[in-house]
Amino acid sequence: MQPISRRRRLGRSVFILPSLFTVGNLFCGYYAILSTMNGNYGHAAEAIGIAIVLDMLDGRIARLTNSATDFGLQLDSLADVISFGIAPSILALVWGLSALDSRLAWMAAFTFTICGAMRLARFNIQAGQLRHFVGLPIPAGGGAIAATVYFFGEPPLQDPFYSSLMMGFVFLIAFLMVSTIRYSSLKYLTLGKKSHLMILVIALLVALVYNYSRQTYMAMAIGYCFSGIVMRLYSLLRRKRPAEELTLTHPLQHH
Repeated sequence: MQPISRRRRLGRSVFILPSLFTVGNLFCGYYAILSTMNGNYGHAAEAIGIAIVLDMLDGRIARLTNSATDFGLQLDSLADVISFGIAPSILALVWGLSALDSRLAWMAAFTFTICGAMRLARFNIQAGQLRHFVGLPIPAGGGAIAATVYFFGEPPLQDPFYSSLMMGFVFLIAFLMVSTIRYSSLKYLTLGKKSHLMILVIALLVALVYNYSRQTYMAMAIGYCFSGIVMRLYSLLRRKRPAEELTLTHPLQHH
């Protein structure tokens, strides 16, 4: 009887473990909002970054332990709305948009939040284990805001010109989240056959984060946000090129 009881406790712990990471994600979002209100913008950006890591871990742990549930999915989405929708929008509003007209600033921040919520709603109704995301994932959108604040530092933007650039960036990220542009999913990233290369890349990335954390986080965030646009343009060019080659190979004959 005792081994059976232990197995039951172990099974319950396995099912609770992903939710604990989700709660940690939620706490980071809450802490980021409080830090922004207190003027600790760097701490807020770091908290959003930690929330991204926890969000990645809870899903991976749930898949590895086969403990994914509908409750966990809904809890994760609610946590993501706070950590990657509300917290980054408030951070962008207070840190980057304070030099603008308050109505424009509020419009940009709220647009980011509502687009993030719509992105999560669309993700929840998508069936199957997708290898590509449709639209920029909300953690990447919130991470882009946090990385920008972390890169430029604590003092909020006071120049209306730079605040206008920040507003355009916020609108761009919001648009990418509700777009149909595809983004690669990192859920299924494994070492695979080229494990030595992957280990080398990971080691190099860790070294860059340790020595140049601001620049590395900024490059990673911006690189991922624009990767979908680059791949969309590349696919369009690939579709256009065969048609042009076919036209050149078989020109119209005039009789």
